[in-house]
Amino acid sequence: MATIDIPVVRDDARAIVMTRVLDAPRALVFAAWTEPRHMARWWGPHGFASPVCELDVRPGGAWRIVMQGPDGTKVPVGGVYLEVDPPRRLVYTAMVDEEASRGWEHGPPPPAVHIILFEEHGAKTKLTVVTQLETAADRDRIAKMGHEAGMGQSLERLAALLAER
Repeated sequence: MATIDIPVVRDDARAIVMTRVLDAPRALVFAAWTEPRHMARWWGPHGFASPVCELDVRPGGAWRIVMQGPDGTKVPVGGVYLEVDPPRRLVYTAMVDEEASRGWEHGPPPPAVHIILFEEHGAKTKLTVVTQLETAADRDRIAKMGHEAGMGQSLERLAALLAER
């Protein structure tokens, strides 16, 4: 398996780091991030659905999710997997679809690289989500757009899904 050396940036002004401990084994949490039938159930903020969830989970493979808000607005997002190291790590690019970006009042969120770390934490999993931007200004912009709240709600939905097992 090819590995791309992308460090986890914790104190960098270009990154947003979120950590959660989930009450599920690491393999199950990894599956929730890599199997479309699971990811479609938790991706997006509260009230959103993901009627399209396509994941080609391999280095160079594309992913695409169409989120649909409570008002029916569709937001296509996607990118490419850069690294897949089951069940420890995923690295992928993310950007909002160009067509959908026209509806954003202040423009779409800037492209990002997401580094997802899955660490065993006893019978639980410590999940670290690093959203790395090109510049500090991009980081500030995505923060003002509500990235942490939206990702936080997605992670709440993920925790609820894992609790159903």
